[in-house]
Amino acid sequence: MRLRLEAWGAWARLESMPALVALDRDGVRALGVDGEGVWSTPPEVAMPVEVHVAVTSQCAAGCEGCYLDARADGEHVPFAEVAEQLRALAAQGVFTVAFGGGEPTTRDDLGELGALARELGLVPVLTTSGLGLSAKKIARLSSFAQINVSYDGIGDGYADVRGFDGAAHAERAIGAIAGAGLRVGVNVVLTRATFGALEATVARAHALGAREAQLLRYKPAGRAKSLDYLARRLSPEQRAELPAALRRLALRPGAADFRVRIDCALVPFLSTDAELYSRPGDLVAAGVLGCEAGAALAAARVDGLLAPCSFAEPSAARTQDVGRDYAADATMRRYREFAQSAPEPCASCAIRAVCKGGCKIVSQYEGGFGPDPECLRVITASADAAIAPER
Repeated sequence: MRLRLEAWGAWARLESMPALVALDRDGVRALGVDGEGVWSTPPEVAMPVEVHVAVTSQCAAGCEGCYLDARADGEHVPFAEVAEQLRALAAQGVFTVAFGGGEPTTRDDLGELGALARELGLVPVLTTSGLGLSAKKIARLSSFAQINVSYDGIGDGYADVRGFDGAAHAERAIGAIAGAGLRVGVNVVLTRATFGALEATVARAHALGAREAQLLRYKPAGRAKSLDYLARRLSPEQRAELPAALRRLALRPGAADFRVRIDCALVPFLSTDAELYSRPGDLVAAGVLGCEAGAALAAARVDGLLAPCSFAEPSAARTQDVGRDYAADATMRRYREFAQSAPEPCASCAIRAVCKGGCKIVSQYEGGFGPDPECLRVITASADAAIAPER
C-alpha cells in the first residue's frame, strides 16, 4: 500500500484494488499510522495526485482537433529527461502518471518508461490512437495498468472528430490489447456528431474487449482552437441530455463489468439534472470530480514545463522542480483559487464544490477566465441579467 498524508486524512492505493482511496483521519489511525505531524501543520497546497506526461510531440495522424498540435516531424523527450520528471513526481507523492503526446507508441523505449514508473511506485497508464500498434509493440506495454485507445464513434463519428476515418484501426487495437491480456479502455470525444451514437459506440467498445469508456468534452485547444469549435461542440440540447444518457449507459445490459467515466469538463452539464442537483453528495461518493487543474491534476509538457492541465497554457514551473514550485506558481494558483471561490452563478450552485466553476479552457476561448459559458445554468443566468430592468 502507498499512503500519502493530507490535512484531512490520507490518500491510499492498495495493491489489491485499482482505485485510489480517500481515508479520513480515523481511517488512517486504524492502519496504525500516525499523521499528527502533517495534520498539525499541513502544507499550504497538496501535490497533484495525477500528472499527464507528454513524452513526445510526434504523431502522424494529423487529427483536426489535436489539442497539442502534434505533428509527424515532432520530437521525443529524451529518456533521461522523462526519467528525471518521473523521479521528481514520485518524490512528491504523485500516484498516477498518464503517458501521452503526440503518439507515445512511436517511442521504442515506452515500455522501459512504464517499467521505470512502476519501480518508482507510480501507476502508469497510456493513451494511444492505436495507429500502427503492432503485436510486438503491445507486448512491450505490459507495465501499464491500462491502455486507452481513442475511439470517437462508430459510423462517421470518428472521422468527424479527427478528419479521417481511423475507426477500424482503433477497433483492431482495442481487440489486440484485450487479446494480449492487458486492460484496455477507450477515450470517446463528445461532439455534436458523435453524441447521438454514444450508446452504440460504448457497446461496440465493450464487445471488442474494452473495460472502460472515458467520455471527453471537445475543447478549444491546439488545432481545435478555431471557429470550427463552435460547430463541433455539443449543442445546448445535447448538454441537457447528458445526465439521462449516462444513466442509460449505466443501466444497459452487461454494464456491471464496464465502467463509464466523464472528464472534469463535462461535470457542469450535470447541474441541470434535478436528482443530481439535489444530491451532490452522490457525485462525490461516485468519484466525480470537476476541474482539478493546478490542484490534484497537472500536466508535464514536452518542453519540461508544468501546466494546470493538458489543455492549458504552461506555467513557469518546471516538472523537475514540482516540489519547490507547485504551491507558489501564479498560474497554478489562479486555477486553484477560482475553483475554490467561483463567482455567481457558480457560488450559489448546489454542485459548485464538485464542478468548481467548469472548464477554464472553454471560458478563456470565449474571452474570460470565469464560469463555464456553456453551462446551461450560466447561460440562463446571463440571459436573466441581460433582460433585468435597470434600477
